Amino acid sequence: MGLDIPKLFGTSGIRGRVEEEITPELALNVGKAISTYIGKGNKVVVGYDTRTSNLMLERAVSAGILQGGCHVLSVGMVPTPVVGYATMKLNADAGVMITASHNPSPYNGIKLWNPDGMAYLQEQERTIEKIIHENNFYKASWEDIGQITDISPVVNNYIEDLLGLMDIEPGLKVVVDCANGAAAYLSPLILRKAGCNVVSLNAQPDGFFPGRKPEPSEANLTELMKVVKVTGADLGIAHDGDADRMIAVDDKGRMADFDKLLALVSAEIGGCVVTTVDASACIDRALEEVGGTVERTKVGDVHVAEMIHMLGANFGGEPSGTWLHPQFCMCPDGILSALRVIELVQNKGPLSQLLDDIPSYPTIRDKIDCQEDQKNPIMRKAETDLSLIYEDVADINLKDGVRISFDDGSWVLVRPSGTESFVRITLEGKTEDKARMIHEKAAEFIHDLL
Repeated sequence: MGLDIPKLFGTSGIRGRVEEEITPELALNVGKAISTYIGKGNKVVVGYDTRTSNLMLERAVSAGILQGGCHVLSVGMVPTPVVGYATMKLNADAGVMITASHNPSPYNGIKLWNPDGMAYLQEQERTIEKIIHENNFYKASWEDIGQITDISPVVNNYIEDLLGLMDIEPGLKVVVDCANGAAAYLSPLILRKAGCNVVSLNAQPDGFFPGRKPEPSEANLTELMKVVKVTGADLGIAHDGDADRMIAVDDKGRMADFDKLLALVSAEIGGCVVTTVDASACIDRALEEVGGTVERTKVGDVHVAEMIHMLGANFGGEPSGTWLHPQFCMCPDGILSALRVIELVQNKGPLSQLLDDIPSYPTIRDKIDCQEDQKNPIMRKAETDLSLIYEDVADINLKDGVRISFDDGSWVLVRPSGTESFVRITLEGKTEDKARMIHEKAAEFIHDLL
C-alpha cells in the first residue's frame, strides 16, 4: 500500500478536534468505506458517547453505511464496551463507536470493531484509509439502500451477561465517578444490581463534562478521593468519557497505583496474562507466585488484544486502566474491570492493604530530545549495543523499543515517542543505586549517539 495515503487512524481509532480533523464529511466517508470493506447486505452496530458533536457524526456515519447497502444496528448513547459486546452478541459484521474517549469536549473520534468485539487491526485501518483516499466506494442502487434498526434493548443483555460472570456478595460501599460520560447511567446501575451500596458522582450525561475532565488522572479525581474517605467507602471507581477504562481509589482515598492494581487482578485471574513493555515487573512477580506467565507487547490496547487473541491468553491490560477480559468480549471494558476489583476487595480484604503488600521499587521516567530523523538510527544501535553496557542482563525484548531485564528483576525500556520528538527511558530498579546506575548508563548511551 503506497506511502502517499494519508493516515487517519492513530493508536486508538481516528481522533481530533471537531470541524478541524473530525468533520461530518469524514464520518460519511468512513461509513461508506466500512460498507465497501465488509460488503453490501451486512450489519454494523453504531453507538456514541455524550459529546455535543456525537449525533451529527453518528447520522453522517450511518448515512454512509446505508449508502453502501449495509444495515445500521443503532444502539444509541452507550459506553464503548457495549458497542463491542453488541457487535459480537448480535453477529454483526462490524461496529462503530463515536467517541474521543478521555480527550476534552472539543474533540471527537471514530473507532471500529470486528465481529468478535476486537478493535480493527492496523492492516484493516490501512484498508479503510486506502478506500477513502482513492474515493473507491461501493454505492447501492435505490432498492438496495440499507435499513436502520433500534437495538438499544441489547443493553439489558449486556447487564445480565456481565453480572452472570461475577460472584459479588451484597454490602460493599463503592463511589463511582462517571465523568458525565457514556457510563453515567449504566455503571452505577450495574454496581447496584451487583449488590454494592453505590454513591455516584458526575452521573448525568453531559458532553461539556462539567463535573471533571474525562481523563481519569489524579489531578481530575480529587473529588472522588475526598468522597471515598469522607463516606468511609470500601473503594472508588472512575471511568473516562467512554468507559473503556477504569481507575480505582483505595479505602484510604488514595489513587491506586496502575501497575499494582493490574498485578493484583492478573494474579487473581492467573494463567497467561498479556501486558505492555512499559508495565512494571511487579506484574511478573505476582504471576510467578500463582504459577502464571506474562507476555509483553507494544504499547496500545490493540496490540494487547492481538496478542491475547494469538496466545489464547486469560486476561490482558495496560497500566492506564484499559483492560481486556477475553472470556467476555475482546473490547476493553471499564465496567467489567470495576466489577473485577470489587470482587477482589470482597474476597481478599481492604484495597489499601492489598496494594501496600506489593513491594514498590524506585522508578525513573526520562525523555531525551531527539529529532524524528534520528530516532530510527538510534533505535537500531540500541537494539544491537544497549545490552552490552550492562553486566547482569537476563532478557532482551525488542517488540516496542528495547526492554532489558536484569537478574534481580530490575528493567529498563528505551523507546521512541510515537507523538513527540523524544526518546523515552523508563526503568525500575531493585534499589535507588541500581535505578540511578541503569538510568545514567542508558542516558549516556543515547547522548553519545546524538
